[in-house]
Amino acid sequence: MIRRITAVSEFMKIGTREFDLRNKTYVMGILNLTPDSFSDGGRWNSVDAALKHAEQMIQEGADLIDAGGESTRPGYEQISEEEEIERTVPVIEKLRKNFDIPISIDTYKGRVASACLAAGADLVNDIWGLKYEEQMAGVIAQADACCCLMHNRSHPDKNPYVNFMEDMAADLKESVRIAKNAGIRDEKIILDPGVGFAKTYENNLEAIRCLEQLGALGYPLLLGTSRKSVIGLALDLPVTERIEGTLVTTVLAVLKHCAFVRVHDVKENVRAVRMAQEILYHFS
Repeated sequence: MIRRITAVSEFMKIGTREFDLRNKTYVMGILNLTPDSFSDGGRWNSVDAALKHAEQMIQEGADLIDAGGESTRPGYEQISEEEEIERTVPVIEKLRKNFDIPISIDTYKGRVASACLAAGADLVNDIWGLKYEEQMAGVIAQADACCCLMHNRSHPDKNPYVNFMEDMAADLKESVRIAKNAGIRDEKIILDPGVGFAKTYENNLEAIRCLEQLGALGYPLLLGTSRKSVIGLALDLPVTERIEGTLVTTVLAVLKHCAFVRVHDVKENVRAVRMAQEILYHFS
């Protein structure tokens, strides 16, 4: 009998929904509200277009929607908090009004997170793992919201890895320490290895291959590889042709007991997850 092991809790409540962390992998649909995302910038950056795309992802089987107002592609240009709030809050308000689905806000800025949580978001997806702004952890704790803490490093060339997987685990433990010191409860924390952030091509492959080492930290994992450069480099393909590579990483996420995958192409990834889970769990 195959069962995934989560030390902290077997279930997580995000918004009004409960997620089975032990036996399922859930699909988070990406809603880019930016004009310059690396894969689909500008397609959904009006409220009506964003709502229509969110509805499509929900119909295709998305379990959560992750909305982001600032691109974090390599070499991205940071925007102001005000502009990010203007891009995200109206969409989150409409999502909350029209759909019964947990909503994540992809931001590393405390003021943006606070505004979006007030607008109806349930989870903060922080690419800096609470290390960019001191106030972020307190904002999440005060709202009793869930959070996804991603692995990242400033200036990795000046702060190189000695043992990559051990160093990544240590970095994530520091993010967890910040969260808990601020009052964020264990059952509210998700960890993300941060594929594509402060990592070489080989680092990214190792992070995906060795996910179970991060799972040993005892928190649910989210894997986000959708259309990323590691797939483009492996297959020598442009961003528009990386769906098959993404599906392979999604199946690996199921096999390695990740609780969540964050993707652009919801329908295809939902089917891949269901097929992998049927093979693993049908007779258990």
